[in-house]
Amino acid sequence: MKIALLFGASGLVGSHLLNQLISNNNYSKIKLFVRSAIDLNDSKIEIIQTDFNNLENHREDIKGDDCFFCIGTTKKNSPDKNEYKRVELEVPKQIAQIAKSNFVNSFVFVSSGYADPKSSGDYLKFKGEVEEELKKLNFPKLGVMRPSFLLGDRKEKRVGEKIGIFIFKLISPLLLGPLKKMKPIHSEIVATSMIKVANEDLQKNTFESNEIMELTK
Repeated sequence: MKIALLFGASGLVGSHLLNQLISNNNYSKIKLFVRSAIDLNDSKIEIIQTDFNNLENHREDIKGDDCFFCIGTTKKNSPDKNEYKRVELEVPKQIAQIAKSNFVNSFVFVSSGYADPKSSGDYLKFKGEVEEELKKLNFPKLGVMRPSFLLGDRKEKRVGEKIGIFIFKLISPLLLGPLKKMKPIHSEIVATSMIKVANEDLQKNTFESNEIMELTK
């Protein structure tokens, strides 16, 4: 029986991931790292109220078998450029570094399609830089998930994203060959695939959106 470390359980992917981890018999405990106290009653869950500005204070907490990282923000929620960079780049890198030093076996990270450390846009650039750091850390098992547009019930409504998803749903049948990775994917499928990556010996560690879909078939 394993211990899961979960960062970002309130998000679109993270909420599905939490529910699936609770029902998964491979895990006896789920350490839930949250900014503010939440009310969750399940014998598997250990809630760790986390100071993300001082992650070194949680070094002893970041111990377990599989670390799942689903934290992300938007420019709207983090308009300050330094804060945006801290959440998207510095926090995941530091958590991964601490996890590695604590001999956590696997790290599964929600990145993005077209993530690239050389991208001109901050979002794709930071995701790409985190991916590079994760590869350098050389975890025994690494999963980099690169979903396209995420489908699911969001707590906040993003008008631009809703329009994008609507358009991509319409043209989805036309996205063939190299364009298959642009097809929208449901957040629940991403969560299922993350658990599969952590529990099976797969031949690769980076999964585009269409490859994430294939993992659940």
